[in-house]
Amino acid sequence: MKITDACIMCGACEGECPVGAISQGDSQFEIDSSACIDCGACAAGCPTGAIVES
Repeated sequence: MKITDACIMCGACEGECPVGAISQGDSQFEIDSSACIDCGACAAGCPTGAIVES
């Protein structure tokens, strides 16, 4: 999964991640690809659809 420029920094995705792979970056949230299990929970919780499959 990856977060696109459509991210509005709301933080909804961070709490949805069961493995804690999402953290706040400088201009948007970021996904640690080595920790991400591609479950899609973050994408389902994103109000802007900024999270897509990588």
